[in-house]
Amino acid sequence: MAGKLYLVPTPVGNLEDMTMRAIRVLKEADLILAEDTRTSGVLMKHFEIKTPMHSHHKFNEHQTCDHVIERLEGGENIALVTDAGTPGISDPGFLLSRACRKHGIDVECLPGATAFVPALVASGLPCDRFVFEGFLPLKKGRATRLAELSADSRTCIIYESPLRLARTLRQLAETFGEDRPAAVCREISKLHETIKKGTLGELAEYYSVNQAKGEIVIVIEGNNKNFEKKKEKEVACDE
Repeated sequence: MAGKLYLVPTPVGNLEDMTMRAIRVLKEADLILAEDTRTSGVLMKHFEIKTPMHSHHKFNEHQTCDHVIERLEGGENIALVTDAGTPGISDPGFLLSRACRKHGIDVECLPGATAFVPALVASGLPCDRFVFEGFLPLKKGRATRLAELSADSRTCIIYESPLRLARTLRQLAETFGEDRPAAVCREISKLHETIKKGTLGELAEYYSVNQAKGEIVIVIEGNNKNFEKKKEKEVACDE
């Protein structure tokens, strides 16, 4: 009988966000696949988890998937963790999950920590309809994607490096409009968590002279003009 792949979220900052279920699954697994065994090793030591770990990251996941599938088909239960957050969300996990589906192997994802949900809810921007973009393309297709997102009526969520934050905010202000409400959420759940709210123009100006540090989530209000036009069309059709 085949084993099961567990996708296990780990804290994005505060170790108290680790769930009891996640700890149990990691202790009971035959193997833990970790994005960085050194980073995950700190977490495992803190919770006294002694399960063997192997590296599984974006640079080797294409090569390691087949071997992992063999072990799962052999009856082992394997847990996948990334450095922080939920595997598969802008982190390794999708390729292995897809391979399991192809081979009929069960995949179970535990609920748990991720950065974009707290950022969205705490931003004060509409969270009933949203699009999670993750990291924007660095070069090819970036301008096109920004233009598409600027027209979307849903709240937009973007991950960004602190080193690229000021540049990205300037591009967002130019494409979405300087008056578009937004929030820059930094170090979610950590000691120095901050959420700075304002317009894209204000945020671009602020971070042009204030260097950000840590993990960054940008939340941008949707294009209300497009949303209102859509509603008007729907009402006209109903009539």
